[in-house]
Amino acid sequence: MSEITPDVVEAHGLSPEEYERVLRALGREPNLVELGIFSVMWSEHCSYKSSRFHLKKLPTEAPWVICGPGENAGVIDIGEGPDGTKLAAIFKMESHNHPSYIEPYQGAATGVGGILRDVFTMGARPVANMNALRFGRPDHPKMKHLVKGVVEGIGGYGNCVGVPTVGGETNFHKAYDGNILVNAMTVGVADADKIFYSAATGVGNPIVYVGSKTGRDGIHGATMASADFGDDIEEKRPTVQVGDPFVEKLLIEACLELMATDAIVAIQDMGAAGLTSSSVEMATNGKAGIRLDMDMVPCREEGMTPYEMMLSESQERMLMVLKPGKEAMAQEIFTKWELDFAVIGEVTDTRHMVLTFGGEVVCDIPLGPLAADAPEYERPYIGREEYAEWAGTTPLGDVPESTDVAGDLRKLLATPDLASRKWIWEQYDSQVGANTLQKSGGDAAVVRIHGTKKALAITTDCTPRYCYADPYEGGKQAIAEAYRNISAVGATPLAVTNCLNFGNPQRPEIMAQFVGCLQGMGDACRALDFPIVSGNVSLYNESKATGGGSAILPTPAIGGVGLMEDHEIMATIAFKAPGHQIVVIGGESGHLGQSLYLRELHGREEGPPPPVGLDLAKRAGETVRQLIADGMVTAVHDCSDGGLAVALAEMALAGNIGCAVAMPADRTSPAAFWFGEDQSRYVVTAAEAEPILEAAEKAGLAAIALGETGSETVTFRSLAGESNVDIADLREASDSFFRDWMEA
Repeated sequence: MSEITPDVVEAHGLSPEEYERVLRALGREPNLVELGIFSVMWSEHCSYKSSRFHLKKLPTEAPWVICGPGENAGVIDIGEGPDGTKLAAIFKMESHNHPSYIEPYQGAATGVGGILRDVFTMGARPVANMNALRFGRPDHPKMKHLVKGVVEGIGGYGNCVGVPTVGGETNFHKAYDGNILVNAMTVGVADADKIFYSAATGVGNPIVYVGSKTGRDGIHGATMASADFGDDIEEKRPTVQVGDPFVEKLLIEACLELMATDAIVAIQDMGAAGLTSSSVEMATNGKAGIRLDMDMVPCREEGMTPYEMMLSESQERMLMVLKPGKEAMAQEIFTKWELDFAVIGEVTDTRHMVLTFGGEVVCDIPLGPLAADAPEYERPYIGREEYAEWAGTTPLGDVPESTDVAGDLRKLLATPDLASRKWIWEQYDSQVGANTLQKSGGDAAVVRIHGTKKALAITTDCTPRYCYADPYEGGKQAIAEAYRNISAVGATPLAVTNCLNFGNPQRPEIMAQFVGCLQGMGDACRALDFPIVSGNVSLYNESKATGGGSAILPTPAIGGVGLMEDHEIMATIAFKAPGHQIVVIGGESGHLGQSLYLRELHGREEGPPPPVGLDLAKRAGETVRQLIADGMVTAVHDCSDGGLAVALAEMALAGNIGCAVAMPADRTSPAAFWFGEDQSRYVVTAAEAEPILEAAEKAGLAAIALGETGSETVTFRSLAGESNVDIADLREASDSFFRDWMEA
């Protein structure tokens, strides 16, 4: 066994202080297997040692929450199914950032595979995939390769496994040049009385390994994902896992078939840190011990050591605890699906992890220090005023006025952040399963719950530039926009999952971003009755290779889920017919700080982000949902990036119908009115404007009749005069970015 030197400890990502904790926990020097297990279990990716203190403050409960954070995924009650059974939605979002930068196709593909397993592990059949992607500058020499690889990986895995990819978001910013973000989300549906958890119980119960064989791919993946990128990025390629979606499909069917019996006591996906984390988490959650015989682990490579087997992150593997006597039945099921099945150990009462190999004990670790008593740090962070000074967030001064609103709109639609994502979503199979009612391009994806009139509305949201300028307001806005997008299709927002992507938490300004965003998220969730039921933290998203330790923008990606009782009343963004009245309801218009108008047309990333009034956000959402339920509106779209003008253009493009709109006489700035990104606003169309204006007034909301739909142009009238642009020109502008970039 190798000698444990300070260099070996450092290579395993442990600080000298943490290694001293290992010595105290064991009462002796660890061997290499034990050191490797401590290394992955105490990595940021598995232990959340820099974030647990603050995550505990988030709201996680509501009457409809069945299971909050702590399990493989969150679970919410969504009412009765077709036969009177109680149904649950099970969902989670996770990151696969570092692997996707190193090897974009496999990194993204295995990110999808991992999040699928988190959901079907709990007994749910996956019904939808989503993603949230952040890339660097399009002219960065590596970026086209990364975008192509990531999109192909997401599509390749999701399409093959037979789960529709129904929506997501993609942004570009120079802060992601050296560290892209790939966040994957899966939603599944299960019977609420047939949910499976991970707590290993029952001394003597067999522990079984199912799925693919273990290889040497992905070893130390969790540790790699818990460190900055340096100049040795290419050397990290072996830490990226390799996925097989066809095996994953077999694994889903085999697991669901076994779940229909009474054989399973506990089940856990082998995700980050593979066999180590899955076994430790199962034993810890069950307040038990675990003994594994490493000679019984199915391996696909010769001569694999216990160290390699425990740290491998080979894909498509699960760990289960079965009831005694159920092994043969379970093996028959997995053999039928052409998957490996092996009894590799048993549950004990020792509260230790004990591994044997070749008849000898090669690991004996008390479970407490590995998981429940793992290091937890309250990292220092700077205050809000000091952060604003560090980030350079100052009040916005004079901004250039728009003298050609239609012309500026056309330019904006051709920019990377606002251009059509058609090139991306055409590579995803959004219709497999035949339950997708609305996909990318609207406010939220909508997926029917088979055999019922119900549907789930799903969205992913975050505006990182807001979070950088003011983490607290940015955190609020991410939650409020998810709430708004779900409301805009007519669904009731129920719960949130998240993927918290930040830089190095040992830098006080980065920790200030994390703490500020979580405070904003927490306040918004409480105000909107929108609890957080699952999530993931991804830290150390920085790259020394880009020069100077470049950190990503703070990116707390939000995955929101809502319920629609009758999908026939679903709203969409498309203008439906000429002559419909256009009304904007909700907040006021005029905030240009951190707007895309300012950044894309004038090269200025300045000012504070738009503030989020949470009471206003709730009242506006409730009002819009009621208007949809009462059949009073013909189209609905939330107002966000690019402001009113972009929202109107997207509605016109979706319906291939133009409009003529006018700025009120009391407004003095066309730029602020048409391109301001004020929050809590919805654009709606209706046969008549008056009932909409009355409903808004009754709810205490501002509302403005803008004009009406019709013709083949979008026409703006304001102090700048009248300007217009043909829908065909807008479509060409919108389609041009990805088309021209990928063909170049």
